Amino acid sequence: MTDVASLVAYRRCCDALSVAWPSFLAKREERLAQQHRFGTASEKVAENILEDLFTSTLDWHLADFNNQVAYADIVLTRLGIKHLIVEVKRPGSLAWNQRSVDAALAQAHRYADEQKVHSVAVSDGVMLYARDHVPGGHRDRVFVRLDEPEAPLDLWWLSVDGIYRPRADSDVVLRLLPPATPSETDATGEFEGGLLHPKYHLPADCFAYVGSAADVQTWHLPYLLADGRPDLARLPKAIQAILSNYRGAHVSSIPEDAIPEVLVTLGRTARRSGKLPADAVGAAHAYVQLQVSAFALSRSPAFK
Repeated sequence: MTDVASLVAYRRCCDALSVAWPSFLAKREERLAQQHRFGTASEKVAENILEDLFTSTLDWHLADFNNQVAYADIVLTRLGIKHLIVEVKRPGSLAWNQRSVDAALAQAHRYADEQKVHSVAVSDGVMLYARDHVPGGHRDRVFVRLDEPEAPLDLWWLSVDGIYRPRADSDVVLRLLPPATPSETDATGEFEGGLLHPKYHLPADCFAYVGSAADVQTWHLPYLLADGRPDLARLPKAIQAILSNYRGAHVSSIPEDAIPEVLVTLGRTARRSGKLPADAVGAAHAYVQLQVSAFALSRSPAFK
């Protein structure tokens, strides 16, 4: 994979971002004046902050910035192609609340599924998180604070030249956000605006494969707890459910072309949980199998 730091487009964008950042911060503070004055600000304020970010700080044209497209708050387009859907919430309503972020992501994914858009983001004018839909789930793209004193150069991945490039090196730790508590979910199958699986009572992010965020019947292989921590009871079962069937047997619930990415998702979680590398004597068979499969699929760098 090309090192993006060597790209002229990357260096040009980062230079412009660094120059424009102080002005962005100053204008952002002006837009948030009503929140300081009255204690709250409307969603429109956050939308204005994002307009400044994408069109004055990054390199999107104002004509590329579309509001309220089929219920999506913001859609970024280039040459008529939809590249990013952004779900916007009022300032301070997402940072730093895992439950609210998950709910906003669920909305964004539903709109992206309907409009066939590859990437989604959520923001409240304080934080901005973006991810890509990939076979088997999602891949993190960007997670930044919008009040940083120095320009977050990771924003290049949301620039005109960066948005269409897959970010295979991403290891965004979104789940540093405070976890949801059991009392914050209800019995109706909704998770603050997002769906819960009727059997497992978990949101889509807790499954290794999600065919459509709007259809719980396409969610398979739960591997995370509701608070985002690895479910160490279900994780090895999810691995075995794939590897006991993969290559030579029928995989009924997950398309075969999605399996490599599902294994990467499970592998990253196993690695973060200290289960990989599985070189120690007595390592669980599921993790040994996963490690071998990583090499066979030439995807082992994603586990590092």
